[in-house]
Amino acid sequence: MNPKILIVDDDDSIRDTVSEYLAITNYPSDTARNAEDAMRLLSEKKYDVVITDIVMNGMDGLQLTEHIKSACDASVMIVTGYMRDYTYESAIKKGADDFLFKPFRLEELLLRLKRVLRERRLAQERNQILEKFKILSITDDLTRLFNSRHFHAQLETEMVRHQRYQRPLSLLMMDIDHFKRYNDMHGHLEGDQILSRMGKAIQSVLRAPDTAYRYGGEEFTVLLPETNLAAAINAAVRIKSEVEEQLGEFMSIYSPITLSIGATEYRPGEEPSTFMKRADMAMYMSKHKGRNCISTI
Repeated sequence: MNPKILIVDDDDSIRDTVSEYLAITNYPSDTARNAEDAMRLLSEKKYDVVITDIVMNGMDGLQLTEHIKSACDASVMIVTGYMRDYTYESAIKKGADDFLFKPFRLEELLLRLKRVLRERRLAQERNQILEKFKILSITDDLTRLFNSRHFHAQLETEMVRHQRYQRPLSLLMMDIDHFKRYNDMHGHLEGDQILSRMGKAIQSVLRAPDTAYRYGGEEFTVLLPETNLAAAINAAVRIKSEVEEQLGEFMSIYSPITLSIGATEYRPGEEPSTFMKRADMAMYMSKHKGRNCISTI
């Protein structure tokens, strides 16, 4: 796919010459007579590189560059014939990716454009890699749910939001019943399959603001913003029903796949550790009741 180029210059001859040359070299472009026209095009279409003159009627090229860098994902090449008034350093400080003085050779412009595009592509690839590593750092490989490290960070975020807006916040703690027995009977590969399917089952019934985590081993947590205890119990029932439906094929008379669930609502002023401890205690109440049920504190 060809990169999308926008040329901004109030000199018709320069704008048309550059556009025609780039088209010949397989870099088709759009053109604009001034910064205002350019901003309209930028709001309608995504561009990879904007090549702009500095001195134009109305908004100048440096102001346009600042706008692009704050509102758009595009690289900027600035050109000018005013060598005494503008410097490479001043253009770069405004966010420009390259700076040329007029008159310039079209071949040089093309080389500079290719370099900017190459650096842009490398930066995008680097950002994609960084984003992938970021996702991996907060995600459990097996279940594809968030991991416990991200849970603690998100719990603090949700508690701050609760304190600011005085909206309810609830927490579920869940543990797969007799999971060790299942592993011993069927092997760890089958156990891993259970954990993977469990993650999908939990995630499938959550609302957009809810977040699910593999807390450790066979234990899971779910953070429920904007949710009081009654609604949290309903969420727990949905999860329990979905697990029974999706993991029914793994059940046997000796090792049914069920959940013990604890639900609790945050109390104002409570420390994160206390909030978690109450949810954990509720979960163990379900264990003591015979498992495969939901308890609250």
